[in-house]
Amino acid sequence: MESSHGKWALITGASSGFGAEYAKLLAQWKANLVLVARRTEPMNELAETLRHEHGVQIVVIGLDLSRAGAAAQLKADLDSRGIAIDVLVNNAGYGMSGSFLDQPMEKIADMMQLNMMTLTELTHAFGRDMAKRGGGRILLMASLLAYQAVPGYAAYAASKAYVLLLGEALHEELAPRGVTVTTLCPGISATSFSEVAGQKLSPIIKMLMMEPKPVVKAGIRAMWARKAGVVPGILNKATVFLDRLMPRSMQRIVLGKIMAG
Repeated sequence: MESSHGKWALITGASSGFGAEYAKLLAQWKANLVLVARRTEPMNELAETLRHEHGVQIVVIGLDLSRAGAAAQLKADLDSRGIAIDVLVNNAGYGMSGSFLDQPMEKIADMMQLNMMTLTELTHAFGRDMAKRGGGRILLMASLLAYQAVPGYAAYAASKAYVLLLGEALHEELAPRGVTVTTLCPGISATSFSEVAGQKLSPIIKMLMMEPKPVVKAGIRAMWARKAGVVPGILNKATVFLDRLMPRSMQRIVLGKIMAG
């Protein structure tokens, strides 16, 4: 990954989970980092460690990306610092488990703003700069649930389906301008996602669970290889393959039962 040396990578949702792993891996490859999330304390601790271990520059920004206008605020902040982003990791997002009608509409809207609108705004803003310079890489975090409708995760799965389709389209659209867009679709992973979503972990889900580090490695390597997308893990790949063979009505029933625990 020699081409990452000295370049600036922006990682959203960088306070824990996948975001922290992206920071560690990109710092190891000598990329300078902009870490963004609501909680600054864990990011500052991580930044101190990575500066010491890898000698890279790191900027920590505390920002609630689920708030409308946050993407424009972040872009203006980095422009004022003279930081041009070469690698954008659109990692921030969360899910909600349970009955759609039982979930507060305000919380659903907050999730959709973060998972879809902020991701789109960041991709547009930094993608335009990359295209003007004739190069750049963008990684979008979708989900294994993006491939089917999922009762109990209706709005979340729909938001990630949007990310998957957006990423695949932009991969073709921006390639002639030197910008790579790669979509990563992980399955259930050992992060705080399930706890935040309020999901019970069934034996089947635990069997499919992956550690964050190999997921992140798969995403970054696919992005550097200029691939349109990647599904990490053999069992996750098998799930996507079986989806293509299974009637959609059966998909909904099976996934609903699995995700309900």
